Amino acid sequence: MRSVPWWVLFSSLSAPILLVGGWAVSAELQGPAYDPASTTISVLAADGAAGYWVMTSALLALGACHLITACGLRPAAPPGRVALAGGGLSAILLALFPAPRSGGSFDHGVVVAVGFVLLAVWPVLAVRRGPGPRRITPVREAGPGAQATAPLPDRSAPWGLRPAPSTTAAALMWLGGAWFLLALFVLDTAGAAERVITFAQSFWPLVVAFSCFRHMDGDGQRT
Repeated sequence: MRSVPWWVLFSSLSAPILLVGGWAVSAELQGPAYDPASTTISVLAADGAAGYWVMTSALLALGACHLITACGLRPAAPPGRVALAGGGLSAILLALFPAPRSGGSFDHGVVVAVGFVLLAVWPVLAVRRGPGPRRITPVREAGPGAQATAPLPDRSAPWGLRPAPSTTAAALMWLGGAWFLLALFVLDTAGAAERVITFAQSFWPLVVAFSCFRHMDGDGQRT
């Protein structure tokens, strides 16, 4: 496994901070009439909204962060990196297809749906399968006269790119998507659901990048 450069950690850390900061400042500019629990983030980036420029800038920066992270996340499988980059591009395209203040639009909905799907499948597509950790045989188990053996490093994939964590993350994202649809049409809590799922999707690249940074290669070096 090759190391991830420092700027991948920076871009992946910046993504959730920019997203949360963007919707928080935009909601404040929108005023008390805006209900974050029931109203979606798209309203904040709609044409004519008080915080339009803040939320739009945050989405552009979020998309750029995902693109940068995908470029530098070399330990991840290529299909996953492509999907992550596609999710970032979708966030950027939202600036070109904002939702109207009167309601949703087909173009905006398509971009949102594509972005959600790409960011919900990239954890699985990025999985790297490698051999598990090798067992260390202590001298006392090897018998009298045996030579001491040096510890053998863990050659498995970084934690964030292993099947179990990646599948779990993807499954939770899809459950969040189902919650959003239910909240949008039944529960009237679409804003809360959207914030949870978008934060989760913006946070997972940081988990993967950090696990890659902390992983050790065959020589005991950080990869």
